[in-house]
Formats: sequence, C-alpha cells, structure tokens
Amino acid sequence: MADVTPHPPCLEVIWPVELTHLPDQSQGMDNFVQEKLREQDLALKPQQYSYPSIFIYGHRASGKSHVMHVLLKELEVMEKAELLRDTDANLLPALLRLQELVEDNITVILLSEIAWDKFRPNTGCFEPLLLHFPDYSKGELQQILSQDRHPSYSAELYSSYINILLGVFYSVCRDLRELRHLAALNFSKFCEPLAEGKVKETDTHKLWRNIEPHLKKAMQTVYLREVSSLQWEQMQQMEEKETGALRGLSAHTHVELPYYSKFLLIAAYLASYNPARTDKRFFLKHHGKIRKTNFLKKNEKTSNHLLGPKPFPLDRLLAIFYSVVDSRVAPTASIFSQISSLVTLQLLTQVSHDDQLDAPKYKCAVSMDFICAISRTVNFDIVKYLYDFL
Repeated sequence: MADVTPHPPCLEVIWPVELTHLPDQSQGMDNFVQEKLREQDLALKPQQYSYPSIFIYGHRASGKSHVMHVLLKELEVMEKAELLRDTDANLLPALLRLQELVEDNITVILLSEIAWDKFRPNTGCFEPLLLHFPDYSKGELQQILSQDRHPSYSAELYSSYINILLGVFYSVCRDLRELRHLAALNFSKFCEPLAEGKVKETDTHKLWRNIEPHLKKAMQTVYLREVSSLQWEQMQQMEEKETGALRGLSAHTHVELPYYSKFLLIAAYLASYNPARTDKRFFLKHHGKIRKTNFLKKNEKTSNHLLGPKPFPLDRLLAIFYSVVDSRVAPTASIFSQISSLVTLQLLTQVSHDDQLDAPKYKCAVSMDFICAISRTVNFDIVKYLYDFL
C-alpha cells in the first residue's frame, strides 16, 4: 500500500485557544461557542489531535455557518450535510472516521438544520461530537437588526422600529434572514409620517399606530414572500431599472411559494379540473393506452375549465402531489401545514365543514395563467397533465 501523503493545510484543524470577538452578525454567540469548546475540551493546540468529527445543527439562520467561517479559517466545512443521506451508504461513516483512516489530525465538520437523531444511518456509525446552535433570543435579534439602521435616521429610531417589528413577528418567526427582509421592506412605511412632517422621531406611539395594520397584514405572508429577498436586493441595487420578473404582475401573481407548496398547488389544480377516473391515465406509469374518446359521455362534452373547479378530497390531493413532485417526500406535518397556508392565502378553498376532520375537501382557486406561471418556476409542464388539453 502506498504511503499516505500529508493533507494540505486547509484540512488541518487549528482551534484557536483564545477566541476573538465575533463580528456584529454573531453578537451573543461568541460566549456560547467559548462555553461549548470549554465543555468539550476542544480548545487544543495545533500539535494535539482534535475530535475526529463534529456535527453542528440548528435552525436556519442561527449563526452556524457564520461562526464557522470566522473561527475556523483553515477548515473545509460541509454545509447542508443532510444531503449525504442520499449518497452511498458507506460515505457518511467513512467521513466520520476520516481521521482514523488517513492517520492525520483531521476533523470533519458537518453543518445541518436537522438533529443528529434524524441523521444517524440505520447501519450505525461513529458518533460525532454534537453542537447545537439555538435560535437567537429576542435581545440578540434586537442587537443584530438594529445595526442595519438607515443613515438618514437616528439609531434610536431604528432600534424602536426593530422593537416594534419583533413584538409582532418574534412569536411566529425567529429566522434572522426573514426578519431582516421584513425590516427592510416595511421601514419606508414606518417612516411615512416622518417624511410628511406629521410626527417627530420621539413620537413612537403615533408611528406604531401607523405601521401596526401594515405589519399585521405582512404577518399573513411570513415565509410566503410577496417579493423574495433576492428580488428585493436586486431592486435596491437597480432602483432606476424595472425588475422584469415583476413587470405587469399583480400582488397576487408574484407570491413566492415554498418549493413543495408550488407542487401542492399544481396537484390541487389537477385535482380540480381533471375527472377523478383520469388519475390512473396521468399518474400511473403502466396504465396502458387509453384514448380520450373512451372516457367521453354524452353529458361530458363541456370543458372542465368552463364548468369551473370541482372539490376533491385530501387523499386525492396528496396522491397526485406524490406523483408529480420530482423527489421523495415524507408525509410530514410540514406538508399539511403548507396546505393550510395555501388556504390562508386563498389559493385553495376548503369546501367541507370544519367538523369533517377525517375527510376534508378543497377546491383550487387560481387561474390557468397563474398555475402555468407557478409550473414554469419548477420546470413542470402542467398542460400535459390536463384532461381538457388531450
């Protein structure tokens, strides 16, 4: 067997003995990291062997990647480590024992948004050191977001605005990126009375009354953004240019839905406008050749789109969803909560009574143009699956 060549310096673990103060975005996290390192005796000198593998997990935008980039400048860290579950079964166990396999002082650091208990292979593997990054507290979010203040206004005013924003959104959203997005989008509305000279900066009560209904309306679309962060940043950088993606679209049309919500809406549209018996023809691989004329009856010559959407049960919606989505999706609570969000956004309409919990029925409430626009964003040709267009 050939000698193992030394690994490049970028893979060697060098844990700093004294942690420097972290930049503004990670205020409040430096003490947490120092305490974790102290608990696990990780503050080692470069010549000492460090822990073979570390699994760092926590919710989105909780500072995991930022702290790693600041503290560990000489490491390669694997983000979105949950994707390793879909690779070869031997890859993850090998990575966790990489230090033993190469006989060198190497630490593999995996970053993920899911806990290790849901990550651990069924076949078993070396257990990494677990570090959990909790969500930012309300005080930490206040401190971080207050540093994004507008140069035209005082720090005290922007801090008061952030305090109002967190008072509305903190109970439902603790994602730093989402809160920063909401703060930037709503600040101009908050400052309208100031720009018009109606109030002073110190009159926070009147400013609060002006922005309160606007924030409550915005809370209905938390995570289901009317304008994405990327689009918002592009509009800020090119204020003098029109954003082509939004040109000519109504506020209802450019709602940005989560990935699986788009497929749920597509499945709902197909369930509303396709006869139930055609599901086998569209969604089973080995259905045989079935001509449209075999389905037609004398009273079915009218287009389903002219008759309007028909109600469908939840189990049919999920069956179509799992057929059209391009990846395996577990039937988790997240899927059901996204259905509720679509109802809240009035993209779906629940037509059954609230007491019929075992068999709720829905109707799709969007137009053909809208669903075609949604389908294009996920590269799905919905026309191929519509009975009226056979």
